Amino acid sequence: MKSSSKYKLPIILVTSLFFLWGFAHNLNPILIPHLKKACQLSDMQSAFIDSAFFIAYFLVAMPAGLFMKKYGYKGGIVFGLLLFALGAFLFYPAASTRNYSLFLLALFVIASGLTFLETAANPYINALGDESKATTRLNFAQSFNGLAATLAPLIGGTVILTGNSISDATKQGMSSEELNAFLTKEASAVQLPYLIIGIIVLLVAALIWKTALPEIAEAQGTATTTTKGNLFKEKNFVRGVVAQFFYVGAQVCVGSFFIRYAGYAEGMDEKVAALYLSAALFAFMGGRFIGTFLMQYISAARLLLLYSLISIGLLVVVVMNKSLAGIYALVALQFFMSIMFPTIFSLSLIGLGERTKQASSLLIMAIVGGAVMPLVMGRVSDLFHIQVAYMVPALCFVAVAYFSLRLVTNKEAKELSVQLSHS
Repeated sequence: MKSSSKYKLPIILVTSLFFLWGFAHNLNPILIPHLKKACQLSDMQSAFIDSAFFIAYFLVAMPAGLFMKKYGYKGGIVFGLLLFALGAFLFYPAASTRNYSLFLLALFVIASGLTFLETAANPYINALGDESKATTRLNFAQSFNGLAATLAPLIGGTVILTGNSISDATKQGMSSEELNAFLTKEASAVQLPYLIIGIIVLLVAALIWKTALPEIAEAQGTATTTTKGNLFKEKNFVRGVVAQFFYVGAQVCVGSFFIRYAGYAEGMDEKVAALYLSAALFAFMGGRFIGTFLMQYISAARLLLLYSLISIGLLVVVVMNKSLAGIYALVALQFFMSIMFPTIFSLSLIGLGERTKQASSLLIMAIVGGAVMPLVMGRVSDLFHIQVAYMVPALCFVAVAYFSLRLVTNKEAKELSVQLSHS
């Protein structure tokens, strides 16, 4: 499929979705310390913010794939945006009642909408143009996800985090009414930001509903694509699903506990830590653009292998250093994580042909790693401390390195890549 001017507007609109879900995802590292304080949670309890968010990807991905099979990419995108807006509006009553369960429900609804968006947008961008440029095109679209990731903690840290802390000694000196008033005021800081997000998302849904988007049909069987058989017999795909599970788990762990680690390692104020997190996610955005450029000269699999090994090394620095060096290592780590999700996603779809939608749903389901691994990390942090807990994402990157290593060394996978690049 050759690139065409008819795809320009669809690519622009779908790319805007990458920005929207990137913004929603990266408010979670702000919500975790904020709701930990407002709802008086332990590290493991606060990790349920990620769990409620990412479990939606596991539960909703297959229904989303079936929905789009019947109603197409556009229908899936619009429905996803409506769910996204509904979840954002639920933050208002959740904050009014300071009900942690309602916050978790709101996050689940938002993530359910994002599941529809990601299940549609990733393969849609993949298909809008020359197949040999699919990985590059997907990384470019994901770069705007990186832009949102940079802005979310910067804006969220400003409008949500209050900088007000409350020690155990202070709490003991307050009456129950005073403490409840303080905590409710803290919780209410999320109301206006999420109300605005909900309104913006509804406007985007209306725009996409009014715009004609081409429906892309998956390629039929050819000499270079497999069209029949059990997906779970496709070894490269299965390894890709596993790698995506552990990558997303690692990414969520690294970002969600960043502010907590900065406070532990350097006694850093949460607003200052949010600025460091914003800088880290700026590095993430820059890494997407630079990674897209490097893929013109280095194979995607080799670059993924190199970046995963560097990521493991940086996390060793974090675990070994209770200092600014550990914080700087976490900032640098975001650069090397930047290409991983879209690259794993695209490389996992090699040779699947008309089974791409089904395979995409399974890859999106693998995002449930973001629900599981933060709980593991939170538990390790409660048992030991947050510094030791960063061993959890380090081990996750081993799975990513294995996936990429098999692609680099596997003759059949390399032949498929060469065939696709000349198609």
